[in-house]
Amino acid sequence: MTNFTSRMDRVQSPIIPIVGQLIKDNPGTISLGQGVVYYSPPPEVIEGISQFLNQPNNNQYKSVQGINSLIEQIIRKLQEDNHTNINSTRSIMVTAGANMAFMNAILAITHAGDEIILNTPYYFNHEMAITMANCHPILVNTDDNYQLSLDNIKAAITPKTRAIVTISPNNPTGVVYSESSIKEVNQLCREKGIYHISDEAYEYFIYDGIKHFSPASIIDSDDYTISLYSLSKAYGFASWRIGYMVVPNHLLQPVKKIQDTILICPPVIAQYAALNALKVGKKYCENHLQEINQVRKIFIQYIQEINDICTLVPSEGGFYFFLRIHTEMNDFELVKKLIENYKIAVLPGSTFGMKKGCYLRIAYGALQQETATKGIERLVQGLKHLINTV
Repeated sequence: MTNFTSRMDRVQSPIIPIVGQLIKDNPGTISLGQGVVYYSPPPEVIEGISQFLNQPNNNQYKSVQGINSLIEQIIRKLQEDNHTNINSTRSIMVTAGANMAFMNAILAITHAGDEIILNTPYYFNHEMAITMANCHPILVNTDDNYQLSLDNIKAAITPKTRAIVTISPNNPTGVVYSESSIKEVNQLCREKGIYHISDEAYEYFIYDGIKHFSPASIIDSDDYTISLYSLSKAYGFASWRIGYMVVPNHLLQPVKKIQDTILICPPVIAQYAALNALKVGKKYCENHLQEINQVRKIFIQYIQEINDICTLVPSEGGFYFFLRIHTEMNDFELVKKLIENYKIAVLPGSTFGMKKGCYLRIAYGALQQETATKGIERLVQGLKHLINTV
């Protein structure tokens, strides 16, 4: 076949496999690239898998929405941790991760050509999903500290706008949006008759006394607030592919159509594992936060020593830093040189929508202190040499 084209031609290539191949080609590289945690799922998930195996019909398709016992546990979790009640106006959909939840939401609320507002730097899979749906990501600048700018968001709204997306704690910057700014965005969505899509995959990864706020807890926000959650980070469930979404009831049937077409039902064995993980609760993640926060502090200390060649914005959430590098060098070229010459991998900022300037995302959740220290030492050494010799 010749001259083949499709909508996928407009979609950026995922950066993780590209950097992954560079790491593979350079053995011994320490990765600060992919956003995963260093710990495994709770031991209690093994019991959940046994429960799955003990029921002979579990090899068959189950509800597209998720098994009842897991949905009931999610309802309890939302009430306790997010101050969000599931009532007659809201529904839960269990998904194969938060990325699928986002895709479900975009397909359910849009027509081709509609617009979705993303705050930059954005999470690249969000931008990709919007483009795949034949819609347009409208990129809105945050302020110098990567916090939301309500004025910029307001100015970006058009008759084709269908939603504003917020991610807090944020990927890729690690910043946490304040309760007041989240409420302002949610109120703006109410006034404009559009949706507020709130990605809360990093809800438990918060430091220095900062609080996470869920917009679905706002009174009378049920009809236009879509909340996305994931077990991938908090419970070490990355490959198990389980997340969930809270949607207005009027979106439940559209989302069911989408999920039944793409997935039929979320992996049932992983749902049983997720049920037991959620019974353990957020304390499982919180027990690991001290280790992650120690790594975070080590990174801050090292990066502050090179503030002449990079800018570090304070971040109190997730497990990311988003560095602005004081150079004219192309960001992907810098990433390649760091891997090939210094055996340290990070991600280029351009994949997160930062096309002007040189930015790098550092992920620090996957490593414990000894390896993390080696990694940041390599990064600092590489940046000092590469930037100062340009």
